Amino acid sequence: MADENSEPRPDVDLFGAPIAPIRDRRGRPSFKKDKENQEFVAIRAAAGWSQRRIAENMGVDEKTLRKYFSRELEYGAVLTEGVMLDVLMKLVREGKVQAIKQLYAMIKTAAPAAPRNHADAEDDEPEAEDKPKALGKKEQALQDAQMIPDDYGDIFAKMGRRH
Repeated sequence: MADENSEPRPDVDLFGAPIAPIRDRRGRPSFKKDKENQEFVAIRAAAGWSQRRIAENMGVDEKTLRKYFSRELEYGAVLTEGVMLDVLMKLVREGKVQAIKQLYAMIKTAAPAAPRNHADAEDDEPEAEDKPKALGKKEQALQDAQMIPDDYGDIFAKMGRRH
């Protein structure tokens, strides 16, 4: 039972003007941050690119770049190195000999050597016992207060007994 006067809604208003969307979308579209953009910025920051160069390459303003990608700009080298280590570890698990050698070399140069067992660490302790223990500020002040100066009590002698 369709009404004979009902028609599909026209795209014009009562005066014949086209109906505009409720919110007019003028100006630059808003920026969307995604994983691909984050990696793009992190890699280029790690490579030493300037913020201006990265922003121009992405097609955004420098302020927009700093607003959305401050973490990637500051820690780009660390983030990129972490991803590279993850890929290298995956290759090590697959048994790639070159990846094993490369990861071993990276770890050996980056990390300080740790003691292998507790017996070696105990050998270093007697040398530490020979040195006097460093005192904190409060302990040093208490120790200084207990020491009596040699000229203590001579104040009246200096005044000539005029009190």
